[in-house]
Amino acid sequence: MDTQTDDTEGCYYNRTVKFFYEQSGKNISDYWRPRDYVIVTLGMGVCFIVIFSNLLVIGAILKNRRFHFPIYYLLGNLALADLFSGVSYLHLMFHTGPWTIKLSKYQWFVRQGLIDTSLTASVLNLLAVAVERHQTIFNMQLHSKMSTRRVFIIMLFIWVVAIIMGLVPTMGWHCLCDLVHCSTMAPLYSRSYLVFWGSLNLLTFTIMLAVYTRIFLYVKHKSKQMSQHTTQMRHRETVFNLMKTVSMILGCFVVCWTPGLVVLLLDGLGCDECKVLRYEKYCLVLAECNSFVNPIIYSFRDNDMRRTFKEILCCLFRRGRGNGNSSGVHFNTLEHENYKSRTAEPLERSNGRPLIHEGSEDATVSSEKWN
Repeated sequence: MDTQTDDTEGCYYNRTVKFFYEQSGKNISDYWRPRDYVIVTLGMGVCFIVIFSNLLVIGAILKNRRFHFPIYYLLGNLALADLFSGVSYLHLMFHTGPWTIKLSKYQWFVRQGLIDTSLTASVLNLLAVAVERHQTIFNMQLHSKMSTRRVFIIMLFIWVVAIIMGLVPTMGWHCLCDLVHCSTMAPLYSRSYLVFWGSLNLLTFTIMLAVYTRIFLYVKHKSKQMSQHTTQMRHRETVFNLMKTVSMILGCFVVCWTPGLVVLLLDGLGCDECKVLRYEKYCLVLAECNSFVNPIIYSFRDNDMRRTFKEILCCLFRRGRGNGNSSGVHFNTLEHENYKSRTAEPLERSNGRPLIHEGSEDATVSSEKWN
Protein backbone atom coordinates (compact mmCIF):
# COMPACT_ATOMS: atom_id res chain seq x y z
CA MET A 1 0.00 0.00 0.00
CA ASP A 2 3.02 2.27 0.23
CA THR A 3 5.30 3.80 -2.38
CA GLN A 4 7.36 0.61 -2.62
CA THR A 5 4.28 -1.19 -3.95
CA ASP A 6 3.81 -1.12 -7.70
CA ASP A 7 0.72 0.46 -9.16
CA THR A 8 -1.80 -1.84 -10.79
CA GLU A 9 -4.46 -0.95 -13.29
CA GLY A 10 -6.84 1.51 -11.63
CA CYS A 11 -4.93 1.46 -8.30
CA TYR A 12 -2.39 3.99 -7.09
CA TYR A 13 -0.35 2.12 -4.52
CA ASN A 14 2.93 3.70 -5.63
CA ARG A 15 1.84 7.30 -4.99
CA THR A 16 2.55 9.58 -2.07
CA VAL A 17 0.08 11.18 0.31
CA LYS A 18 0.75 14.49 -1.47
CA PHE A 19 -0.59 12.99 -4.70
CA PHE A 20 -3.96 12.14 -3.13
CA TYR A 21 -4.23 15.57 -1.48
CA GLU A 22 -3.62 17.30 -4.80
CA GLN A 23 -6.18 15.08 -6.54
CA SER A 24 -8.84 15.86 -3.93
CA GLY A 25 -8.18 19.59 -4.01
CA LYS A 26 -6.94 19.79 -0.43
CA ASN A 27 -3.66 21.57 -0.95
CA ILE A 28 -1.21 21.87 1.94
CA SER A 29 1.57 24.44 2.16
CA ASP A 30 5.15 23.19 1.90
CA TYR A 31 6.33 25.64 4.56
CA TRP A 32 5.19 26.64 8.05
CA ARG A 33 3.02 29.75 8.25
CA PRO A 34 2.35 31.74 11.45
CA ARG A 35 -1.18 30.34 11.50
CA ASP A 36 0.19 26.80 11.48
CA TYR A 37 2.38 27.51 14.50
CA VAL A 38 -0.58 28.99 16.39
CA ILE A 39 -2.83 26.01 15.59
CA VAL A 40 -0.23 23.46 16.64
CA THR A 41 0.69 25.32 19.83
CA LEU A 42 -2.92 25.74 20.94
CA GLY A 43 -3.76 22.20 19.89
CA MET A 44 -0.92 20.72 21.93
CA GLY A 45 -1.93 22.81 24.96
CA VAL A 46 -5.50 21.51 24.76
CA CYS A 47 -4.24 17.94 24.35
CA PHE A 48 -2.17 18.12 27.54
CA ILE A 49 -5.19 19.51 29.43
CA VAL A 50 -7.36 16.69 28.05
CA ILE A 51 -4.84 14.02 29.06
CA PHE A 52 -4.30 15.41 32.57
CA SER A 53 -7.98 16.05 33.36
CA ASN A 54 -9.10 12.59 32.27
CA LEU A 55 -6.26 10.94 34.17
CA LEU A 56 -7.66 12.83 37.16
CA VAL A 57 -11.14 11.38 36.58
CA ILE A 58 -9.79 7.82 36.23
CA GLY A 59 -7.68 8.26 39.37
CA ALA A 60 -10.68 9.58 41.33
CA ILE A 61 -12.85 6.61 40.33
CA LEU A 62 -10.12 4.15 41.32
CA LYS A 63 -9.36 5.95 44.59
CA ASN A 64 -12.84 6.54 45.98
CA ARG A 65 -14.84 3.40 46.65
CA ARG A 66 -18.08 5.37 46.45
CA PHE A 67 -17.55 5.24 42.69
CA HIS A 68 -17.16 1.46 42.53
CA PHE A 69 -20.44 0.85 40.74
CA PRO A 70 -21.19 -0.07 37.08
CA ILE A 71 -22.28 3.45 36.09
CA TYR A 72 -19.01 4.95 37.33
CA TYR A 73 -16.91 2.19 35.74
CA LEU A 74 -18.56 3.05 32.41
CA LEU A 75 -17.98 6.77 32.99
CA GLY A 76 -14.37 5.90 33.81
CA ASN A 77 -14.13 4.02 30.54
CA LEU A 78 -15.52 7.13 28.83
CA ALA A 79 -12.74 9.12 30.50
CA LEU A 80 -10.28 6.56 29.14
CA ALA A 81 -11.73 7.12 25.65
CA ASP A 82 -11.31 10.89 26.12
CA LEU A 83 -7.75 10.29 27.32
CA PHE A 84 -7.11 8.24 24.18
CA SER A 85 -8.66 11.07 22.19
CA GLY A 86 -6.17 13.50 23.74
CA VAL A 87 -3.29 11.21 22.80
CA SER A 88 -4.70 10.85 19.27
CA TYR A 89 -4.95 14.60 18.77
CA LEU A 90 -1.46 15.09 20.23
CA HIS A 91 -0.20 12.60 17.64
CA LEU A 92 -2.12 14.56 15.01
CA MET A 93 -0.41 17.82 16.09
CA PHE A 94 2.97 16.22 15.33
CA HIS A 95 1.75 15.03 11.90
CA THR A 96 -0.19 17.99 10.57
CA GLY A 97 0.45 21.09 8.43
CA PRO A 98 3.49 20.74 6.14
CA TRP A 99 4.35 17.48 7.93
CA THR A 100 1.25 15.84 6.43
CA ILE A 101 2.58 15.50 2.89
CA LYS A 102 5.76 13.86 4.24
CA LEU A 103 3.80 11.00 5.81
CA SER A 104 3.73 7.56 4.28
CA LYS A 105 0.30 6.14 3.57
CA TYR A 106 0.65 3.78 6.54
CA GLN A 107 1.42 6.72 8.85
CA TRP A 108 -1.52 8.66 7.46
CA PHE A 109 -3.93 5.76 8.07
CA VAL A 110 -2.59 5.35 11.62
CA ARG A 111 -3.14 9.06 12.28
CA GLN A 112 -6.76 8.94 11.12
CA GLY A 113 -7.41 5.52 12.64
CA LEU A 114 -6.49 6.73 16.12
CA ILE A 115 -9.08 9.53 15.93
CA ASP A 116 -11.73 7.18 14.53
CA THR A 117 -11.05 4.68 17.33
CA SER A 118 -11.35 7.33 20.05
CA LEU A 119 -14.67 8.62 18.71
CA THR A 120 -16.12 5.12 18.32
CA ALA A 121 -15.06 4.23 21.87
CA SER A 122 -16.72 7.40 23.22
CA VAL A 123 -19.96 6.74 21.33
CA LEU A 124 -20.15 3.11 22.45
CA ASN A 125 -19.43 4.08 26.07
CA LEU A 126 -22.24 6.64 26.00
CA LEU A 127 -24.56 4.04 24.51
CA ALA A 128 -23.60 1.59 27.27
CA VAL A 129 -24.27 4.28 29.90
CA ALA A 130 -27.69 4.96 28.33
CA VAL A 131 -28.60 1.25 28.41
CA GLU A 132 -27.37 0.91 32.01
CA ARG A 133 -29.43 3.92 33.12
CA HIS A 134 -32.50 2.59 31.29
CA GLN A 135 -32.17 -0.79 32.98
CA THR A 136 -31.68 0.57 36.50
CA ILE A 137 -34.28 3.34 36.38
CA PHE A 138 -37.01 1.11 34.96
CA ASN A 139 -36.17 -1.48 37.65
CA MET A 140 -36.52 1.38 40.17
CA GLN A 141 -32.91 1.17 41.33
CA LEU A 142 -30.12 3.70 41.65
CA HIS A 143 -27.27 1.36 40.75
CA SER A 144 -27.23 -1.70 38.51
CA LYS A 145 -26.86 -5.20 39.98
CA MET A 146 -24.58 -6.07 37.07
CA SER A 147 -21.43 -7.88 38.22
CA THR A 148 -18.04 -6.21 37.94
CA ARG A 149 -16.90 -8.99 35.63
CA ARG A 150 -19.74 -8.33 33.20
CA VAL A 151 -19.03 -4.59 33.24
CA PHE A 152 -15.39 -5.16 32.36
CA ILE A 153 -16.38 -7.57 29.57
CA ILE A 154 -18.60 -4.81 28.14
CA MET A 155 -15.75 -2.32 28.42
CA LEU A 156 -13.38 -4.73 26.65
CA PHE A 157 -15.96 -5.34 23.91
CA ILE A 158 -16.28 -1.57 23.40
CA TRP A 159 -12.55 -1.21 22.79
CA VAL A 160 -12.38 -4.22 20.46
CA VAL A 161 -15.17 -2.79 18.29
CA ALA A 162 -13.59 0.69 18.39
CA ILE A 163 -10.21 -0.62 17.25
CA ILE A 164 -11.79 -2.64 14.44
CA MET A 165 -13.70 0.44 13.24
CA GLY A 166 -10.46 2.41 13.26
CA LEU A 167 -8.77 -0.27 11.15
CA VAL A 168 -11.54 -0.68 8.57
CA PRO A 169 -10.14 1.88 6.06
CA THR A 170 -6.65 0.39 6.37
CA MET A 171 -8.05 -3.08 5.70
CA GLY A 172 -9.49 -2.04 2.36
CA TRP A 173 -12.27 0.54 2.58
CA HIS A 174 -10.16 3.32 1.05
CA CYS A 175 -9.95 5.02 -2.34
CA LEU A 176 -6.49 3.96 -3.51
CA CYS A 177 -8.20 2.04 -6.30
CA ASP A 178 -11.12 4.46 -6.72
CA LEU A 179 -9.58 7.89 -7.08
CA VAL A 180 -12.80 9.49 -8.31
CA HIS A 181 -14.55 8.80 -5.00
CA CYS A 182 -11.80 10.03 -2.66
CA SER A 183 -12.90 12.29 0.17
CA THR A 184 -11.96 15.96 0.24
CA MET A 185 -11.42 16.22 4.01
CA ALA A 186 -9.68 12.83 4.32
CA PRO A 187 -8.18 12.33 0.85
CA LEU A 188 -7.29 8.63 1.26
CA TYR A 189 -10.72 7.67 2.60
CA SER A 190 -13.55 6.56 0.36
CA ARG A 191 -16.61 8.81 0.38
CA SER A 192 -18.80 5.75 0.93
CA TYR A 193 -16.94 4.98 4.17
CA LEU A 194 -17.51 8.53 5.43
CA VAL A 195 -21.24 8.20 4.68
CA PHE A 196 -21.36 4.88 6.53
CA TRP A 197 -19.33 6.10 9.52
CA GLY A 198 -21.11 9.46 9.85
CA SER A 199 -24.59 7.95 9.45
CA LEU A 200 -23.88 5.22 11.99
CA ASN A 201 -22.72 7.71 14.61
CA LEU A 202 -25.62 10.11 14.00
CA LEU A 203 -28.05 7.19 14.26
CA THR A 204 -26.46 6.20 17.57
CA PHE A 205 -26.83 9.79 18.82
CA THR A 206 -30.53 9.69 17.92
CA ILE A 207 -31.05 6.38 19.74
CA MET A 208 -29.35 7.69 22.88
CA LEU A 209 -31.43 10.86 22.88
CA ALA A 210 -34.60 8.75 22.51
CA VAL A 211 -33.53 6.51 25.42
CA TYR A 212 -32.83 9.45 27.72
CA THR A 213 -36.09 11.14 26.76
CA ARG A 214 -37.99 7.99 27.68
CA ILE A 215 -36.12 7.74 31.00
CA PHE A 216 -36.86 11.34 31.94
CA LEU A 217 -40.56 10.96 31.11
CA TYR A 218 -40.73 7.80 33.21
CA VAL A 219 -38.93 9.37 36.19
CA LYS A 220 -41.16 12.43 36.00
CA HIS A 221 -44.28 10.26 35.96
CA LYS A 222 -43.01 8.01 38.75
CA SER A 223 -42.01 10.91 40.99
CA LYS A 224 -45.61 12.13 41.05
CA GLN A 225 -46.68 8.79 42.57
CA MET A 226 -44.15 8.96 45.39
CA SER A 227 -45.14 10.00 48.85
CA GLN A 228 -43.63 13.08 50.45
CA HIS A 229 -41.61 10.98 52.92
CA THR A 230 -38.16 12.49 53.35
CA THR A 231 -36.22 9.36 52.43
CA GLN A 232 -38.20 8.88 49.23
CA MET A 233 -37.83 12.52 48.31
CA ARG A 234 -34.09 12.33 48.92
CA HIS A 235 -33.80 9.18 46.82
CA ARG A 236 -35.77 10.77 44.00
CA GLU A 237 -33.44 13.79 44.04
CA THR A 238 -30.45 11.43 43.93
CA VAL A 239 -31.82 9.70 40.84
CA PHE A 240 -32.48 13.04 39.16
CA ASN A 241 -29.01 14.35 39.97
CA LEU A 242 -27.25 11.34 38.51
CA MET A 243 -29.49 11.43 35.46
CA LYS A 244 -28.76 15.14 34.96
CA THR A 245 -25.03 14.48 35.13
CA VAL A 246 -24.96 11.73 32.51
CA SER A 247 -27.43 13.67 30.36
CA MET A 248 -25.15 16.73 30.42
CA ILE A 249 -22.26 14.51 29.34
CA LEU A 250 -24.33 13.14 26.46
CA GLY A 251 -25.60 16.60 25.50
CA CYS A 252 -22.10 18.10 25.37
CA PHE A 253 -20.86 15.17 23.32
CA VAL A 254 -23.66 15.55 20.78
CA VAL A 255 -23.15 19.34 20.56
CA CYS A 256 -19.38 19.00 20.09
CA TRP A 257 -19.35 16.11 17.61
CA THR A 258 -22.51 16.57 15.52
CA PRO A 259 -21.15 19.50 13.41
CA GLY A 260 -18.05 17.49 12.50
CA LEU A 261 -20.07 14.40 11.64
CA VAL A 262 -22.48 16.45 9.51
CA VAL A 263 -19.56 18.01 7.62
CA LEU A 264 -18.06 14.54 7.09
CA LEU A 265 -21.42 13.28 5.87
CA LEU A 266 -21.73 16.17 3.40
CA ASP A 267 -18.22 15.47 2.16
CA GLY A 268 -19.10 11.80 1.77
CA LEU A 269 -22.18 12.71 -0.26
CA GLY A 270 -19.98 14.80 -2.58
CA CYS A 271 -21.47 18.19 -1.80
CA ASP A 272 -19.07 20.50 -3.66
CA GLU A 273 -21.14 23.61 -2.84
CA CYS A 274 -20.84 22.96 0.91
CA LYS A 275 -17.17 24.01 1.04
CA VAL A 276 -16.39 21.52 3.78
CA LEU A 277 -12.72 22.51 4.00
CA ARG A 278 -13.77 25.96 5.24
CA TYR A 279 -15.37 24.47 8.36
CA GLU A 280 -13.09 21.48 8.88
CA LYS A 281 -10.67 23.01 11.40
CA TYR A 282 -13.43 24.64 13.46
CA CYS A 283 -15.27 21.33 13.73
CA LEU A 284 -12.03 19.58 14.70
CA VAL A 285 -11.34 22.08 17.49
CA LEU A 286 -14.92 21.78 18.78
CA ALA A 287 -14.66 17.99 18.81
CA GLU A 288 -11.34 18.14 20.64
CA CYS A 289 -12.77 20.46 23.31
CA ASN A 290 -15.38 17.85 24.22
CA SER A 291 -12.68 15.64 25.71
CA PHE A 292 -12.01 18.00 28.63
CA VAL A 293 -15.66 19.03 29.17
CA ASN A 294 -16.56 15.88 31.11
CA PRO A 295 -14.13 16.46 34.03
CA ILE A 296 -15.61 19.97 34.36
CA ILE A 297 -19.12 18.49 34.52
CA TYR A 298 -18.02 16.00 37.19
CA SER A 299 -16.48 18.82 39.22
CA PHE A 300 -19.64 20.91 39.24
CA ARG A 301 -22.17 18.11 39.55
CA ASP A 302 -20.65 15.72 42.09
CA ASN A 303 -19.35 16.93 45.47
CA ASP A 304 -17.49 13.70 46.22
CA MET A 305 -15.83 13.72 42.81
CA ARG A 306 -14.75 17.30 43.36
CA ARG A 307 -13.34 16.48 46.80
CA THR A 308 -11.46 13.50 45.40
CA PHE A 309 -9.99 15.69 42.66
CA LYS A 310 -8.73 18.08 45.34
CA GLU A 311 -7.18 15.25 47.33
CA ILE A 312 -5.33 13.92 44.32
CA LEU A 313 -4.09 17.38 43.34
CA CYS A 314 -2.98 18.10 46.91
CA CYS A 315 -1.11 14.81 46.95
CA LEU A 316 0.53 15.56 43.62
CA PHE A 317 1.66 19.02 44.72
CA ARG A 318 2.59 17.89 48.24
CA ARG A 319 0.06 20.14 49.91
CA GLY A 320 -1.90 17.42 51.71
CA ARG A 321 -3.19 18.20 55.18
CA GLY A 322 -2.08 14.94 56.68
CA ASN A 323 -3.50 11.46 57.00
CA GLY A 324 -6.44 12.62 59.09
CA ASN A 325 -8.03 14.38 56.10
CA SER A 326 -6.92 12.00 53.41
CA SER A 327 -10.45 10.98 52.42
CA GLY A 328 -13.14 13.27 51.07
CA VAL A 329 -15.86 10.72 51.75
CA HIS A 330 -17.16 10.45 55.32
CA PHE A 331 -18.50 7.03 56.21
CA ASN A 332 -20.73 6.36 59.22
CA THR A 333 -20.84 3.13 61.18
CA LEU A 334 -24.21 1.55 61.79
CA GLU A 335 -23.94 2.35 65.53
CA HIS A 336 -23.31 5.99 64.73
CA GLU A 337 -26.25 5.97 62.35
CA ASN A 338 -28.53 4.49 64.99
CA TYR A 339 -27.49 7.26 67.35
CA LYS A 340 -28.17 9.92 64.72
CA SER A 341 -31.55 8.43 63.94
CA ARG A 342 -32.73 9.40 67.43
CA THR A 343 -31.72 13.05 66.98
CA ALA A 344 -32.05 13.75 63.24
CA GLU A 345 -33.68 12.45 60.10
CA PRO A 346 -32.14 9.01 59.35
CA LEU A 347 -30.24 8.49 56.16
CA GLU A 348 -31.14 5.70 53.81
CA ARG A 349 -29.73 2.23 54.38
CA SER A 350 -27.64 0.55 51.68
CA ASN A 351 -28.09 -3.18 52.32
CA GLY A 352 -25.77 -3.21 55.31
CA ARG A 353 -23.05 -1.25 53.55
CA PRO A 354 -21.43 1.78 55.19
CA LEU A 355 -23.51 4.90 54.75
CA ILE A 356 -22.41 8.16 53.20
CA HIS A 357 -23.04 11.65 54.47
CA GLU A 358 -25.55 13.56 52.44
CA GLY A 359 -22.89 15.90 51.07
CA SER A 360 -22.80 13.87 47.89
CA GLU A 361 -25.47 14.16 45.25
CA ASP A 362 -25.52 10.42 44.66
CA ALA A 363 -26.23 8.09 47.56
CA THR A 364 -24.69 4.63 47.31
CA VAL A 365 -27.96 2.76 47.25
CA SER A 366 -27.46 -0.03 44.79
CA SER A 367 -30.65 -2.01 45.05
CA GLU A 368 -33.21 -0.12 47.12
CA LYS A 369 -36.55 0.30 45.40
CA TRP A 370 -37.83 3.82 45.01
CA ASN A 371 -41.51 3.21 44.41
